[in-house]
Amino acid sequence: MIFGRVKSLDAILLTASRKSLHRSLGAFQLTMLGVGSIIGTGIFVLTAEAAQKAGPGMMLSFIIAGFVCAVAALCYAEMAAMVPVSGSAYTYSYAVMGELIAWMVGWALVLEYAVAAGAVSVGWSGYVVGLFQHVTGITVPKEFVLGPIDGGIINLPAAIIALLVTLLLVRGTKESATVNSILVAVKLLALTVFVILAVPVMNMEHFKPFAPLGFGGISAAAASIFFAYVGFDAVSTAAEETKNPQRNMPIGLIGSLALCTVFYILVAAGVIGGVGAQPVAGAAGEILAPGSADLAARCAARAAEGMKDVVCSKEALAWTLREIGWPQIGNLLGLAAGIALPSVILMMMFGQTRIFFVMSRDGLLPTGLSKVHPKFKTPHVITLITGVFVALFAALFPVGALADISNSGTLFAFAMVAIAVMVLRKTDPTRHRPFRTPAVLIVAPLATLGSVYLFFSLSAYTIGLFFGWAIIGLVVYFLYGYRKSHVGRGVVETHEEDADAPPMPVPPVA
Repeated sequence: MIFGRVKSLDAILLTASRKSLHRSLGAFQLTMLGVGSIIGTGIFVLTAEAAQKAGPGMMLSFIIAGFVCAVAALCYAEMAAMVPVSGSAYTYSYAVMGELIAWMVGWALVLEYAVAAGAVSVGWSGYVVGLFQHVTGITVPKEFVLGPIDGGIINLPAAIIALLVTLLLVRGTKESATVNSILVAVKLLALTVFVILAVPVMNMEHFKPFAPLGFGGISAAAASIFFAYVGFDAVSTAAEETKNPQRNMPIGLIGSLALCTVFYILVAAGVIGGVGAQPVAGAAGEILAPGSADLAARCAARAAEGMKDVVCSKEALAWTLREIGWPQIGNLLGLAAGIALPSVILMMMFGQTRIFFVMSRDGLLPTGLSKVHPKFKTPHVITLITGVFVALFAALFPVGALADISNSGTLFAFAMVAIAVMVLRKTDPTRHRPFRTPAVLIVAPLATLGSVYLFFSLSAYTIGLFFGWAIIGLVVYFLYGYRKSHVGRGVVETHEEDADAPPMPVPPVA
């Protein structure tokens, strides 16, 4: 019975203790990794899309999305501290709800991490190309900076940055985390400067009308800019490389989310109060869809008439600073975004490769994918494969479409983790929990319902793509994973004699 294939927590922890990745990350590094994966395309790029859907009401959208992430983070923190191994929601689902659900969660996480990495790569390309054109006055041919859907041929800068990040990850986790810490500092400095300059000059008239499209617009914006919060759960996939995970994982998860939420609210207030954020309407008064050709044409027409709108900008924060009288600082902020956004690509690919690593170790994917590099101690095979696919996503698809598709997989995973926490409290109540989700019978259902609410606030097209992807996943599982599964074959292994096994992990401090 496929629903009876549950891998016990003891077996998961035993396997991880015999074949694990090198433990090198502490609480500060985890928090910085979390901030690095959260603050990125969502706040730097998708703010304009949120404004087009909700107007100033996007302030509430950020709060709604942040609340769903907060309750989900508390569930993640309990599971990550109790099960400090690679795999994130996939591993937790395997231990609680069985192999089929675990496979579907892992399959959905491909949408979260790999597709999101492609979206961030596209966002980075837009910032860098826009800054280059603004500073030099040279127009880059759209054929080489836009994918075919946007009217170009290939987004070459986006593909290049994805491949460069792949090579960095192959080099090793510790090196990647060090570079990421520097980039996080750049992002935080840029956003801090933005808040200092924009918030004091807010015009409260710009907040009226606050919700031009009603609560439906706010919900739609929340579902889209949920992408701005995606990434905190990527920290949990680093559990197998964390020193003293029982203490450091909850700190990294909740600390990074709290820090980012404060920044998001302040930055959104600065944009709205500084330049306004009302949706752009068509000639007939209809609100145009974000990212549509009609909106692009309308923006071009309004610009020709001397009218400027933040929803038309590909670099909303830098554009805002230029409009309120800080053009050079705006250029520097654009440069900072171009420098720092690769850290988000890094963390998304980091999470994806670790999930594939543990799925391969369980036999659900070919075992060759879990090979660890003898020198760098990283899963180099799956890292390179993931990098190639991320580069293809980035080269061919627009940022908005990639972000929404990514959100669908993320929300499914969030709901599964929240359910797993409740189930495990009933089925294994005596297991030691270094961190316990407070008021679990309230928090976990809120996380589940919140994830479902945001999922169905996405477009019908995105929801359809998610279910199509899920059907493909079921086909792959029954053709390969169901027959090759180690749990299904009754194989018990610890991998301590494997020639390519990384060093033994550092035991947690008592």
